[in-house]
Amino acid sequence: MTRQQVVATVCSWVMAACLAPALCAAAPAADAPPYLYKAMFVRAAPGRLLDLIALYRERMPVYDAAGDERPFWWRHTQGDQWDLMFLFPMGSYTEYFAAERVARRNRAADASGVPQAQFARRFYECSAWHEDLYVNGPPLETVKNAFRDTSYYHIEIFVALPGKQEELRKEREMENAYQKALGRPETLIFTHDQGAAWDLFSLGCYRDLKHWAESADIPKEKRDAAARAAGFADADRIGIYMRTLIDMHRDTMGVAIK
Repeated sequence: MTRQQVVATVCSWVMAACLAPALCAAAPAADAPPYLYKAMFVRAAPGRLLDLIALYRERMPVYDAAGDERPFWWRHTQGDQWDLMFLFPMGSYTEYFAAERVARRNRAADASGVPQAQFARRFYECSAWHEDLYVNGPPLETVKNAFRDTSYYHIEIFVALPGKQEELRKEREMENAYQKALGRPETLIFTHDQGAAWDLFSLGCYRDLKHWAESADIPKEKRDAAARAAGFADADRIGIYMRTLIDMHRDTMGVAIK
């Protein structure tokens, strides 16, 4: 092996060692590769919410024709200042922005009579504010299963304290272990890759408001036992511990768009 080959080999090892921790930290679960999504939060222009909903409802066949997955979406009822949340399945940057995928997307839009540029103009006419966040999350089938037969949603979105991103994700996983022990739905956890300042959000999917609130009927002794098994001091300390890890967070509730 030549000196140049040795240097190149050593450099590749060093680069791999440096990248490995970052890749592991970004992964949504240890046993599954990361799946990329674009989350978009939109506040409608005054009086234009129904127009905005209609714009995307009419756009759904274009996603089908392009070979893209339809976005998951739902409407705010209380909480943060936005009206709609969208979750666009991408898979990865490489596959989503591949030249052929982009060309198919443009052909499907042109065939619909509303090319991409025209759709964008209509979007900006109907919206007063929007925020994009690219996130790594659960496998697509996991998200599809969570949205199937559900119509009530709860998102908790966080900015972690400096250096606490990984511990915050671990806390979200502990809460899922707690929910699972109680027979409750686990949340979907998404971690920041690019875009807005949020580090992480978790999304709970429920049949309805009553389903979301059922945990209040579980005896405290059972909740405390499940919390301790998940690694918390007790059920009342879950939120207290979470707040030691965050700079800020927002909660929003909402319903499916029928």
